[in-house]
Amino acid sequence: MTFDVEAFRLYLISDRKLVPEGNSFLETIEQVLIGGVRALQLREKDLPPDELFACALTLRTLTDSYGASLLINDRIDVAMAVGADGVHLGEHSLPTSAARRILGNKAIIGRSTHRVEDIVQAAAEGADFVTFSPIYFTPSKAPYGEPQGLDALRHACTTSPLPVLALGGIRQDRIREVRSAGAAGIALISALLKSADPASAARSLLAEMY
Repeated sequence: MTFDVEAFRLYLISDRKLVPEGNSFLETIEQVLIGGVRALQLREKDLPPDELFACALTLRTLTDSYGASLLINDRIDVAMAVGADGVHLGEHSLPTSAARRILGNKAIIGRSTHRVEDIVQAAAEGADFVTFSPIYFTPSKAPYGEPQGLDALRHACTTSPLPVLALGGIRQDRIREVRSAGAAGIALISALLKSADPASAARSLLAEMY
């Protein structure tokens, strides 16, 4: 599957621990897909390889049924084993160029970035898109330092040769200002996974994108 920026306007990053108690992680993901999300990153770093593989395999079937792209965080081997559409690489992952050599030109490769220099390097090495974070404060991105803010996002988007997805503290009421800063889309976790109605939340977020 080639990279389609429209499909990545709303990019869900998984964290099964955020799903409300009593709700199924997989059912929540399906609800998000029903709501219109067409790009998903499986990011469950604490799962042992066998459980990660099983989860990825199930999600591959699920995303296929909705015509959605599935990327695996960091684990190129798991992505290849389940026939995922590609990988998302973090700050300390393999170089993008190495992942591209392994996966080939048809794979989708995303890269997490926190500086303009990171974006330029990712583009030179063959990435399809980047996430840029954190834009606003969010606990999951606190280790990366203070929020970058809209001015930094605007500069990153203006400079970037790749589509930039804004990440970190993105809520529905912030989408328009993030898009006005030049972001091609948004990446998020809790705004969907913690919702009592993930399908409706996805629809509402997507409605703010245009």
